[in-house]
Amino acid sequence: MIDPHAPAPPGAPPLEGGPGERPRLPVRAATGRFLVLAGVFVCAACGLVYELELVALASYLIGDSVTQASVVLSVMVFAMGLGSLIAKRLRSHAAAGFGAIEALLALVGGCSAMALYAAFAWAGHWGGLWEGGSHHLLVVFSLVIGLLIGAEVPLLMELIQRIRRQDAGGAVADLFAADYVGALVGGLAFPFLLLPLLGQLTGALITGTVNAIAGCALVLGLFRQDLTRRGRRLLVVTNLVVLGLLASAAVHVDDFERAARQAVYGHGVRVSLQTDVQEIVLTGGSDGRPLSLFLDGRLRVSGRDERRYHEALVHPVMHNGPHARVLVLGGGDGLAVREVLRHTGVRQVDVAELDAGIVQLARTDPALSALNKDAFGDPRVRVVNTDAFVWLRETRDTYDVVISDLPDPGITASTKLYSQEFYGLARRVLAERGRLVVHAGPVASRPRVFWTVDATLRAAGLRTVPYRVGGRDSGFAAGPDRTRGPAGAPRDWGFVLASRTTPVLSLPGAARAAERTRLSGLPASTLVHPRYAG
Repeated sequence: MIDPHAPAPPGAPPLEGGPGERPRLPVRAATGRFLVLAGVFVCAACGLVYELELVALASYLIGDSVTQASVVLSVMVFAMGLGSLIAKRLRSHAAAGFGAIEALLALVGGCSAMALYAAFAWAGHWGGLWEGGSHHLLVVFSLVIGLLIGAEVPLLMELIQRIRRQDAGGAVADLFAADYVGALVGGLAFPFLLLPLLGQLTGALITGTVNAIAGCALVLGLFRQDLTRRGRRLLVVTNLVVLGLLASAAVHVDDFERAARQAVYGHGVRVSLQTDVQEIVLTGGSDGRPLSLFLDGRLRVSGRDERRYHEALVHPVMHNGPHARVLVLGGGDGLAVREVLRHTGVRQVDVAELDAGIVQLARTDPALSALNKDAFGDPRVRVVNTDAFVWLRETRDTYDVVISDLPDPGITASTKLYSQEFYGLARRVLAERGRLVVHAGPVASRPRVFWTVDATLRAAGLRTVPYRVGGRDSGFAAGPDRTRGPAGAPRDWGFVLASRTTPVLSLPGAARAAERTRLSGLPASTLVHPRYAG
């Protein structure tokens, strides 16, 4: 082991403090090395939080979490490699370069969530990840943050070697160990600490603050002699500016969020609730304005024409046979249950709804409970707060009618609820003359998705009758399609009625309307091979 205070041996590479000089550290070499590894740990934790923040926010704003995660991860990993190559040119000024990179990373990463949310709220419709052949802001932030994170590695390697020379393999092992442990802590802190306690916007700002302080403290605390007096002053001023910007954003984050929410939902926001499952927003419902229910930014219910949708979902399946025992999958707003209870002979209605928050809101919000006719107050209704897939696997009950009022299959998290395995479980709980109806998304705008639902039901051993109902207006926008005004909403709703025997549909015109769009030869969607992309 080389004494860090001894002259450099012949042939050793020149060090930043001057040719042949060892750095002058304010602490012992072992302590300095520990502090560098601690800095690696903190920076890695912050970097992974930025990464997860981009994935989470993009999944909420754009939908399709698998695609967003794939894009963010692949772009960031590519950019990290590119950043490492670029940073090789900064190794002769490793301390100054590292300090500047951490200040910029703290600013970009800390403000990334607010910038994405602002673009979503004020820059118009996000039709998908790619629009007009160009990358969205998500890709830009992934690229920039990845470049900066990748640039950290060679500079930190240079700094740790300057404190105590060791073989390259040992230095890499130490550096990566601290980096990976930091990534573990950041990865766990994001979902279990930052997101539930601070939210996406404030969590990113706090992470940027920690990042800036850690980078500046490491450089000025250990390697201040490597910087000129002007360089030290510039680094301090830069970090104070970054911290001031982050602090100012944190102070105004609530006002920003309210303004952005109004830009997205309009000025009639009455309720904004973040549950363990999703964000719930209610607008209207008073002063003559129709009620609208948004789940994770997507319009799920519009008071203008929700009745037509729920009538088309519920009444055909209820009219076609016995309906004493009914199971509603999803439907936490109570509107499908309202239509079920209009039929005589209903003795029991079970509702499998994952989010207890939406059910509680449907019980207590005056406008929503008035719209659903206080459906959950009926003694025949039992709510089970569990995933629909889990309920179908675990229940031993059988039902005359099963109503699948679930998010559109185009949302990645919902694909398992439109799989062959799921419909096989639904078939198992159907009574001998039982029927199942599935909301399968708009037909005109996504015919392939609609007919894949039909093919999947058939693959599960059910006979089907697809049907299509047009809306009186386009206020209802189910599924992942974001609605920015009436022009963006689907203008029809597609459903599939299914049973063990060929079901009889009381709306022959609706069946003919769907049949005209039929796509044949589509494969079924399964858990391991979902086929609802696009």
